[in-house]
Amino acid sequence: MVKLTAAATTSIPRIIIFALTIVYGLAGLFARDPWKNEDAIGFGGMWTLRHGQALDWIVPHLAGRDISLGSPFPYWLGATLMDLFGPFIGMSNAARLYSAVCFFASAVAIWYATYLLGRRQEVQPMALAVGGQPGRKNYGMTLADGALLIFLACVGLAQRAHETTPMMAQLMGISIVLYGTVRGLDKPWQGGLWTGLGITIVALSSNLTLSLLIVSSTIIAVIASNAKLRFRWTLTSTVLGLIGFAIWPALWYLGNLTPEWRHIAEEGWRNMPEMRATPSIESLGFLSVNFWAYAWPVWPLAIISLAHWGRAKEAGQWRAPHLCIPLSLFTACLIYVLFRLEANEHDLIILIPSLSIIAAFSLPILKRDLISFIDWFAMFSFTIIALAIWIIWLAKVTGYPETTAANLARLLPGFQAQFDYIGFIVAIIITGIWLAIVRWRTSRAPKEIWRCLIISASGTTLMWVLLMTLWLPTINYAKTYRYVSDRLETIIANTPGCIDTSNLGSAQLASFSYFTKLPLRDDPSCNLMLTHSSLEAKAYASLNKKKIELLWEDRRASDRDERLRLYQITPASKE
Repeated sequence: MVKLTAAATTSIPRIIIFALTIVYGLAGLFARDPWKNEDAIGFGGMWTLRHGQALDWIVPHLAGRDISLGSPFPYWLGATLMDLFGPFIGMSNAARLYSAVCFFASAVAIWYATYLLGRRQEVQPMALAVGGQPGRKNYGMTLADGALLIFLACVGLAQRAHETTPMMAQLMGISIVLYGTVRGLDKPWQGGLWTGLGITIVALSSNLTLSLLIVSSTIIAVIASNAKLRFRWTLTSTVLGLIGFAIWPALWYLGNLTPEWRHIAEEGWRNMPEMRATPSIESLGFLSVNFWAYAWPVWPLAIISLAHWGRAKEAGQWRAPHLCIPLSLFTACLIYVLFRLEANEHDLIILIPSLSIIAAFSLPILKRDLISFIDWFAMFSFTIIALAIWIIWLAKVTGYPETTAANLARLLPGFQAQFDYIGFIVAIIITGIWLAIVRWRTSRAPKEIWRCLIISASGTTLMWVLLMTLWLPTINYAKTYRYVSDRLETIIANTPGCIDTSNLGSAQLASFSYFTKLPLRDDPSCNLMLTHSSLEAKAYASLNKKKIELLWEDRRASDRDERLRLYQITPASKE
C-alpha cells in the first residue's frame, strides 16, 4: 500500500489538461503536404479510395498498383473525412483529421481506463489514523490525469501521432480494448460493447497476427486476473469481435471480387505489414536501440510501478487488474513488433497505451530524488531544444548567425524562408506558457503526485508546436514531393502515353498520384518509365529488348541519395 494525503491527489484543473491535449493533438495537422514515407503512403490509400470505385473501398491500394495496403478501416475513415471536410479545408488537411480522431479517442480511453482502475480497492492508499487520505474518485482522477500526461510526454509520439498511418487506428483500437476490459469489471454489458468495438477496430486496421495477439492477450488477462469478468462481458465482446473479424472477408464475396483481387486482399490481411514466422533479428536490434528514447519517460515509470505493485501482497501481486490487463496487452504488442520483418518507429506506437496505464501507478510511490531528476532533466532538455529551434529559425529568417544560415542553405538548396506572422505569434505564446510553467514548478514545492509530469508533457507539446510553427515550412519543403512533381509534370506535359511505375517506391507513387494528373500505373507496356534505379531500368531494357533514353533526372532538395529518373522506352532497332 501507499501512504498519501488528499492534498497529494488534487486533480489538474480541467481547462489545463484539456488545452494541453487539444493543442498537442491538433498541432502539425494542417497547412502541410503528405510527407515521405508512411504519411504519404497512408494518404495515398485514402486519396485512391476517395476517387475510386467499389473495388478501391474493399481492397485499399495505391492508384495503379495492384497490391493491398492491408485492412481497410484507416482508409475508410480518412476518405470519409476527406469527403466531409476536404472541400472546406483541403484534402490533405481533411485526411489528417483521421489522426486527430484516433489520437483523441486513444487519450480518452487511456484516461478512463486508468480512472476506473484507480478507484479499485486493491490500489487505494492506506487509511490514515487521523483521516485525510484521498477519496476513491479523487485518487482515480489523479492517476488518470497522470496516465494522460505520461502519454503526452512520450517523446516518440510527437511526429508519429500526427501522420496518416494505419498504426493510429491500431493505437485507438488497443486503447479501447483496454478501456472496455476494465469497464467490464463493473458494467459487463457496457464493457463488452467497448471491448468488442476495440477488437473490431484492430481487426479492420491491422494484419491477422496483431489482431489475434490482441484477442489472445485479452483472454489471458481475463483468465489470469483476480477480478473475474462476467458472462455478459464475455458474450458481448465475443459476438462483436467475431462480427469485426468477419466484416472485411464478407465484403470480398459481397463485392464479387475476382479470384485475383481476393488473393490480393487475403495476402494483405495476412502479411501487411510483412511478418516473420520467428522473431526478427532486425526488429530486435531496432527495438533495443530505439525504444528507450522513443518511450521516455514512460518505460522507467512503468518499471518502477511493476517493481512495487508486483511484490505488494495487498494488491494480489501480478493478478491485480491494474497490472494484469495492461501488461498482457503490452506483451502481445511487444511480440508483434518482434515478429515484424523489419520494425520501425510507427510500430512502437502500439506499445505506449498499456505502458502509460502501468506507469501511472508509479506516481504515488516515486521518491523525491527521482521526481527532481525527471523534472530537471525535462526542464533542461526541452529548454535547450526550444532555444535551438528559435536560433535556427532566426538564422533562416534573418541570415544570422551566419554559420547556421549557411548550413541550412547547403542542406536545403532553393528554400526561401518567409516570415509567418501567425506562426510567430503562436510560437511566442507557447514559449511564454512554457516559461510560466517552469517558473511555477521551480518557485514552489507542489505536493500533487502528478507534479513531475507537467514539465515533461508541456515540454513535448512545446517542442512539437515550435516545430510545427517556426519550422513547418522548412520541414514541409524537405519532406514533400510537391516541387519534384511539378517539375516532372512540366517535362512530360505534351508527351502521350502512360508512365510505368513498377520500380517506384510506394511513397513516391502516392505523392505523384496526388500532386499530378499523370497516367501512372505498374505496366511494363507503357512508353515511359519512372524509377529511382538506373540499374533496374537498364536490366528491364536488356531483358525486354527495349531501348531507353533518359529524359529527366531530379530529386528532393533535402535527399542527396534519392534520384528520380524518367526514361523514354522504344523498341530496340533491328540490326
